[in-house]
Amino acid sequence: MKTKLSKNRALSTVLTTVIILVASVVLGSGVVLYGASLFQGGTQQESFSVSNVKVWVHTTDTNGLSWGAAGVRNTGDKVMSIDKIRIRGTDLPFSQWYTDATVTTPVFQLALNHTGWSGVAGKISASAGCSGTTTINIDPDSGGSITECIQANAGNGPVSLTPGSSAVIYFKLTNGTLSSLDSGLNTSVSIFAGQAGAPQSVTIQGKS
Repeated sequence: MKTKLSKNRALSTVLTTVIILVASVVLGSGVVLYGASLFQGGTQQESFSVSNVKVWVHTTDTNGLSWGAAGVRNTGDKVMSIDKIRIRGTDLPFSQWYTDATVTTPVFQLALNHTGWSGVAGKISASAGCSGTTTINIDPDSGGSITECIQANAGNGPVSLTPGSSAVIYFKLTNGTLSSLDSGLNTSVSIFAGQAGAPQSVTIQGKS
């Protein structure tokens, strides 16, 4: 019996080698690009610091009038937004935040002041020389060498911070969250940007 010969021709050895090399280069490039994207994503961190946290309660107001303040700074590599301030399990609405994101570094490093109550209307009085149309007008160094004022209107959303930037936030607590009896006690103030954040232990200061 005669063996039947096939007329189909196989790929040449040279062409097969070229195809294998091209495929290897393409796959290798894909792996490198994927690894680079993972590295870039992994090295960009979202973090921020909180400083000078203060909480003040009116010592004679029966409605539990109280305010707080904090400095926040974006210490990471990504734009981030401060989106939650929580005290004693209560999240404060943005309309009770008063943010000045234009403060200079020397002002940011100063202690945050309470400049007196505007009666019992729920506001902090403006400092002398820092009056204006904004709700919060505070001189952080009480007329010293730095004359810049912290000024802010009520907020309407999260506080966005670019890497390295900072802001001072004064915030009004919901009436009844604290009372005059809480003066001198410790409470926790939690400030968050997404999942980042942690409670800060603060001594409540009574102010008449």
